Amino acid sequence: MIDTADLDHLDAQQLREMVFSLRRGAAADKLEIERRDHEIAFKQAAIDKLTHEMAVLKRLKFAAKSEAFNAEQKSLLEETIEADLAAMQRELEQLAPTPAAGRDKQQPKRQALPAHLPRREILHEPASTTCSCGCALQRIGEDVAEKLDYRPGLFTVERHVRGKWVCTRCETLVQAPVAPHIIDKGIPTAALLSQVLVGKYVDHLPLYRQEAIFGRAGLAIPRSTLASWVGQCGVQLQPLVDALKYEMLQNRVLHADETPVAMLKPGNGKTHRAYLWSYCTTSYSALRAVVFDFADSRGGQHARAFLGLPGEHGWQGSLVCDDFSGYKACFELGITEAGCLAHARRKFHELWANQASQVGEQALKFFAELYAVEREVAELVPEERKRIRQERSRKVADALQQWLAGQRLRVPDGSATAKAIDYSLKRWHALTRYIDDGDLPVDNNWVENQIRPIAIGRNNWLFAGSLRAGQRAAAVMSLIQSAKLNGLEPHAYLSDILERLPTQQASRVAELLPHRWQARLPS
Repeated sequence: MIDTADLDHLDAQQLREMVFSLRRGAAADKLEIERRDHEIAFKQAAIDKLTHEMAVLKRLKFAAKSEAFNAEQKSLLEETIEADLAAMQRELEQLAPTPAAGRDKQQPKRQALPAHLPRREILHEPASTTCSCGCALQRIGEDVAEKLDYRPGLFTVERHVRGKWVCTRCETLVQAPVAPHIIDKGIPTAALLSQVLVGKYVDHLPLYRQEAIFGRAGLAIPRSTLASWVGQCGVQLQPLVDALKYEMLQNRVLHADETPVAMLKPGNGKTHRAYLWSYCTTSYSALRAVVFDFADSRGGQHARAFLGLPGEHGWQGSLVCDDFSGYKACFELGITEAGCLAHARRKFHELWANQASQVGEQALKFFAELYAVEREVAELVPEERKRIRQERSRKVADALQQWLAGQRLRVPDGSATAKAIDYSLKRWHALTRYIDDGDLPVDNNWVENQIRPIAIGRNNWLFAGSLRAGQRAAAVMSLIQSAKLNGLEPHAYLSDILERLPTQQASRVAELLPHRWQARLPS
């Protein structure tokens, strides 16, 4: 506060400056209050939304028991709901203010880990055993917490021992802090969480099957607990996926594709066709990354939203994709279309395989010449790749176009041959754009190879009515598939980043991305 006695010593100019300063301070305080009010309102809206969604899911959890699903579908639905609830609870904890000390929710007493499992003791002691008063600390006891660990083929137990040290003079108690974990106060190590995620999303093992596998090892871990772990991991990994997407969108050329996935819709016992969209850098790019995006339909708005279109900061570049109409609006918003020569070739291969078509056979010879050039230029720099394509591929492509136009005059409209020819001729500029751009691939096969593992396990990905489970699966699979692209073993990679994430600064989370990840040397 300003002492009024001090005002008597100020002249008019000083008083004016003081008033202006007070006004500026008041204006700044007002802006800060408005910012905080806006932040509180935003968080409260998010909390209300999550609370409502949790209430709906809890009702669904009980209603699912009477749904007209088979036993396997019910198991998948139940574990998905549990994972969704755990994810929402974690999001609520992140939004809610820090609870007051001494008001922690009572943790249920958990069953001891089996005595037959090998144990490894890890000591956590203070950095110094000398009190700040100068006296030596005395060890008076310890706290022990056991965590279940997994290394491929072997379950073990980590015994974390935290010694209690006290100063007999000033009665100061010193103890090493509890290290933060993805699952706070839970039993799983990062390596065990990694195994559950890899089992579900790489080995295509639903959680009820993993529950049985753990049971054979003497571990009673219900699928509801496993689902809770999956849900919480999904929330914690999302910032990493967001960072991966951001870096991928800095590339000028991207692939895009989509594949159907069954989404279980409670209420009628039927499945709804949802889609997993895939976006990745090309095989020529220094960045090896793929990001999956789960959506409840095949509508083109999902592709535009992923690419930030329309918008001032939306992605701009060349999109390699098939002729699916959902991408067309992107091309009207400034994106350059790069066609897939493999799709065009496939039409003629079907003609030749199904009808022994001579047109199909001759067209395949043209395509073979074009692909022969691609095999030769695959490892070259873009400028050299472009030069060779223009010298050799352009001649073949022009001859193919002229030949197709001539053949089209000889076949009736509506025939399979006419449709195959029309597919290529109508998209000719997009199909041959790669010849004049050394950064463009010849086809979309690269992204199709990234999405192929999804098809193997899609029967195990039956999602609940919300999109959360699908989006969670997309996030985890983005990291796993990107790790594979960078030559990393998924279990080792996930184990390490799940251990680092709780203490990783948000501004440095990109250091944990697959293309930058460096395994820590053992201490």
